[in-house]
Amino acid sequence: MTRTKYSNSAHTGNQSLEKNSSTVGQNENMYLIKNTEVKDFEFIYWMYEEAIKYQKRNNYFGWESIDKEYLKKEIKNGLNYKLIQEGNILCAWGVVFSDPLIWREMEKGTSIYIHRVVVNPNFKGQKLFQKVLEWAIDYSVENSLTTIRIDTWTANPAIIEFYEKYGFKVVEEYTTGDTKDLPIQHRNLDITLLEYSIR
Repeated sequence: MTRTKYSNSAHTGNQSLEKNSSTVGQNENMYLIKNTEVKDFEFIYWMYEEAIKYQKRNNYFGWESIDKEYLKKEIKNGLNYKLIQEGNILCAWGVVFSDPLIWREMEKGTSIYIHRVVVNPNFKGQKLFQKVLEWAIDYSVENSLTTIRIDTWTANPAIIEFYEKYGFKVVEEYTTGDTKDLPIQHRNLDITLLEYSIR
C-alpha cells in the first residue's frame, strides 16, 4: 500500500483533512477524512451501539454506554471525524488537544488525543485504524505536535496489544475520577495510557 498524503488547513477544531488515493495492487480506493456532521449523529451512535453489542457477545471488556450529549457536543464543536469511502462512513473518532483530567501533569500541549475509534460493522477487517493513525501522524507533523495519545481499558489486554502493534507504548495505568467533566463512559474506569512518538 502506498503511503497516503493529506491536504491540511490551519490547526483548528473545524478543519477537514482530505485523504488522497491509496493503492493496493491495481485497485484504487479513495478515502476522505472530514468532520462528522450533525446529520451523521444517529448513524455514528448506531455504530457505537453495534460495537457495544459485539463486545458483549464476545465477552470483551468495553463500553457500557456512550454519552449521547457529549457526542453531540463533540460533533458540534468540530472534534469528531469520519473516514468515508464511496459515500459510506467506515469509522469515526473523537479528538482533543488537551486532556488534563486523564493525563494530568503529563499534559504539555504537544499532543493530539484520539478517543473512541468506532468502526462500521459492515467494514470490519480492513485495517481502518492504520488510516486513522496516518491521518494523526500527518496532522501532528504539520502542526508541530510530538505525540499521539490514546487511552483504553486496562481489563482488555487484547486492545492494548493491538495499539502496541501500531507503535504505541504503554505509559501507565490509571483510574479515572467520578467527575461530570468526563463523559459517562470514562468515569471510575481503570485505563491504560498509550503514546505514539512522532519521529
